[in-house]
Amino acid sequence: MSDVANMSFEEAMKALEGVVRDLESGNVELEKSIALYERGAALKAHCEKKLKEAEEKVAKITLGPDGAPAGTVPVEGL
Repeated sequence: MSDVANMSFEEAMKALEGVVRDLESGNVELEKSIALYERGAALKAHCEKKLKEAEEKVAKITLGPDGAPAGTVPVEGL
């Protein structure tokens, strides 16, 4: 298993989907289910963090009087 902190959002989502699939199968021993659940929780938290970081980077491009891009405004400022 790769280190969750070093995963991209896409890698973490794919891994989380695999965890969910394994848990939903019902064919996993109790100890492995607990380990999968813990990994799933870490993957979920990582995905949420990555999404928050992406949201903070999203900005509206503002236009100057001549219609040319003049800067950006953070989404929170809209």
